[in-house]
Amino acid sequence: MNQEVLKEYEKWLNEPSLDEESRNILLSIKGNEEEINDRFYQNLAFGTGGLRGVMDVGTNRLNIYVVRKATQGFANYLTKTYKDPSIAIAYDSRNHSKEYAFVAADVLSSNGVKVYIYDRIMPTPVLSFTTRYLKCKAGIVLTASHNPKQYNGYKVYGDDGCQATDALAAKIANEINNIDIFKDIKYGDKSLINIIGEDVYNAYLDSTYTQSVLAKEEKRDLKICYTPLHGAGLESVTKILDRAGFKNVNVVKEQRDPDGNFTTCPYPNPEIKETLDLGVKLLNDTDSDILVATDPDSDRVGAVCRDKSDLYYFTGNEVGILLFDYLYNVKKERKVLSKKPVLVKTVVTSDFMNEIANKLGVEVREVLTGFKYIGETIKNLESENRRDDYLLGLEESCGYLTNTNVRDKDAVNAVLLVAEMAQYYKNRGYSLKERMDKLHEMYGEYYTGLMNFEFPGQSGKQTIENIMSFYRNQKDICNRVPVTTNDYLSSISRTGKEETIIKLPKSNVLKLIFEDCSLTVRPSGTEPKIKFYIMCKSTKTMDELKAYVNDSIEKIKSAK
Repeated sequence: MNQEVLKEYEKWLNEPSLDEESRNILLSIKGNEEEINDRFYQNLAFGTGGLRGVMDVGTNRLNIYVVRKATQGFANYLTKTYKDPSIAIAYDSRNHSKEYAFVAADVLSSNGVKVYIYDRIMPTPVLSFTTRYLKCKAGIVLTASHNPKQYNGYKVYGDDGCQATDALAAKIANEINNIDIFKDIKYGDKSLINIIGEDVYNAYLDSTYTQSVLAKEEKRDLKICYTPLHGAGLESVTKILDRAGFKNVNVVKEQRDPDGNFTTCPYPNPEIKETLDLGVKLLNDTDSDILVATDPDSDRVGAVCRDKSDLYYFTGNEVGILLFDYLYNVKKERKVLSKKPVLVKTVVTSDFMNEIANKLGVEVREVLTGFKYIGETIKNLESENRRDDYLLGLEESCGYLTNTNVRDKDAVNAVLLVAEMAQYYKNRGYSLKERMDKLHEMYGEYYTGLMNFEFPGQSGKQTIENIMSFYRNQKDICNRVPVTTNDYLSSISRTGKEETIIKLPKSNVLKLIFEDCSLTVRPSGTEPKIKFYIMCKSTKTMDELKAYVNDSIEKIKSAK
């Protein structure tokens, strides 16, 4: 452990304003060099997603002191940039989310920033909408989305309702880095804090309802099970389903109430099959047609449907493909489809959509992982006078958006559309799984796989860097030579000896495209994980690539 780390630990331990609980935690680890180093070897990084980390004491943890420092830096940026800055704040059901939200509000108000804050938990997309609706210069939501209970986060939004761009995050980070975490913080003046009224929330629901595309005369007898996974979605999802005419909605009672410990689902991520166990039980007990689940901040949605006598768990990619197909065909059927529709997807989202889009004549705009890039594309379409051409934005991790008044993924919006889509096909005698099978008949088989590997701590960070370096230096994988290599960190796409510039922001992502498949490698931006995305047209190829990835990870780990 270097002396700078020890010095920072001693600074916190001897700080008079530190609360006693935090001081006792620091005293309990005195002499434990590994623990001290992990808590203090770096400041929790402020990036395009703001802050995200484990809640505990230290500079590499999330706590009220780190929140105050980040907010002071954000306030400095706002007051230097705008004459009369204002900001909207929301929070979800996580432990300390409300506390951190009002800590941030206090600092902002004390720095002369007008604050609008919700007085109860709200989905993340509501904050995006609210920032735009109230014409605020920025927004903050306190959430760690789908991460385990020990995490929380501080997500920052610009005046366009999008998560902070790289440029905005860099400006805020620069301000934060010049602040002493204890000496330079202004707080204690709450005079500019205003509670957001029901009119704003109702405007969000009204706006979401405009995304309904199911014809009024269509029967609505779909039996729906819903779980908010102890998060912020219950009120908004049940209200929007009721407004859309879905009266047979059963909520998983064990998971309906907010619970920051996520007692019944340690990993509150609708992508994880086991997380949906209680919802599936209710689906079976009530003989319902479909289960929908939203994550704690209600920006992601997972779905399970009844398929004859069995159940089918959809991947995020499959829900996206179904929504794209449904929106295109139903809007065309109802003669409200734009003449030049645009689908926006991330580079790690299934290329099966590209094949469908090409045959339908739909323009596809690909962006980096992160819904802020989809929000930014909506903004670009607006500048081209093509806002109405936007059909759907999506990412494979269960994030979808059709409502351009929101600029982040929106599970309330998505649940409405998934329910309408399931109803539409039920009225015609088949399930969502049968529609998925039909799409494969029409366009060919296509498989996607996701592999996650977790490497926590400072050593884990180095392991992830080693893995990225390994894959950047591979000439072939499973006896396949890449046809095209897209390295988004260098912004270079190589096909044979030809090189072209990738016109996207730099990002530590590598996509290897082969004749019959592709493999994309990307470190997570919110957790100590590295992710591998596989897209191919046979299960044999999928198995080969998964085996190769597992073998390579073991070799890299053992070579340390």
